[in-house]
Amino acid sequence: MTPQRPAAFSRLFATAALVQAADQIALAALPVTAVLLLGAGPAMVGLLVAAQTAAWLLVSLPAGVLVDRLPAPRVIRVALVLALAGMIAAIAAAQMASPALLAAAVFIASAGTVTFVLVQVGLVPRMVPAAGLPAANARIELARALATAAAPMLVGVLATRLSPAAAYPLAAVLTLGALVLGMGLRPAAAAPAARPPVLTAIAEGTRFVIRHPLLRAIALCAVFWNFAFIALLAVFVPFALARLSTDAAGAGLAQGFAGLGMIAGALAAPALLAKLQPRVLLVFGPCVSALAALAILTAPSLGGIGLAGFAFALIGFGPILWLVMQLTVRQIVTPPELMGRVTATIQVAIYGVRPLGALAGGAMAQGFGLDAALILVAIAFGASALACLASPLARLAALPAPATAAGGL
Repeated sequence: MTPQRPAAFSRLFATAALVQAADQIALAALPVTAVLLLGAGPAMVGLLVAAQTAAWLLVSLPAGVLVDRLPAPRVIRVALVLALAGMIAAIAAAQMASPALLAAAVFIASAGTVTFVLVQVGLVPRMVPAAGLPAANARIELARALATAAAPMLVGVLATRLSPAAAYPLAAVLTLGALVLGMGLRPAAAAPAARPPVLTAIAEGTRFVIRHPLLRAIALCAVFWNFAFIALLAVFVPFALARLSTDAAGAGLAQGFAGLGMIAGALAAPALLAKLQPRVLLVFGPCVSALAALAILTAPSLGGIGLAGFAFALIGFGPILWLVMQLTVRQIVTPPELMGRVTATIQVAIYGVRPLGALAGGAMAQGFGLDAALILVAIAFGASALACLASPLARLAALPAPATAAGGL
């Protein structure tokens, strides 16, 4: 398939940037709205956040089938209309002080975002030559990193100066802008896709990931990394308060360096991707994360909260480079007719393991102490690095040959 003109990708990038900004603002606004307007306690906030994030787990696989079966413009419209409807419903829920409506609203909005991300991943290689994929993916990830870093601060300002729910109208406007831009996307038509039963179609995507050595390694590395990262988030604040002689603000500041690391990594990615072999970046991200976990574990006796902040910056910097490169590899080796389902399979594996990481980190800290929990985090990050080092990813001196058809594996 011949890649389209650069203007097509520019429109896709702008659409994706608006979607990511709206999603991150809505994510940051949810606990603020729940506590300040609905009077929710920790349990209710947890349920609302679970409803918002559950879409990534529950919607991904069936949405992946739709992405592979339906024309991309139609899926984009459906996805962004869903996201916009969810944002508008969230505004109504805040006005009505209805937790149930708010939970439904954020689930619907996230379902739209999930579906858009699936189709976006498949559209990039249809608009950009293979050699340009790393830079294109880095550009999209930079927009996501900036949105992730800026959204909490922006929501806080809006809540203080206007209303605790003021972020939702802003998110709705951004989503509307994405819808307007997205309706102008006219990617080249893909080849007609087979239409097996939904469960069979989902199984095809999962089977392809398991059988492909590069995709299998990417999935394993991502699963272990996300388990470790969520476990770290679950235990770091208590660890910082008890062992690093700091307060909640200091612990939050240290964690915030991960966002700065993500932005720095996304900014540096185009130059690094052009100069270094894929295997270097694919190994660097998981390995530097394992080293960062060890740095946090030793911070009480070495550098204190400053070392912990530096470690979080590394956890942001290295993995964003890994993310850009592994996404590029996935786009190249996955047949176009399986792109949605392969992306959905990896996405579900990641989001499915995150609750396990949080539970395991908390249980280890409760039963065996905070140091034991940080050791668990370091072991899981180490397993992520080992999954990469022991796989063909560590020997990938150049980008692989593009896939042609699913039957080729």
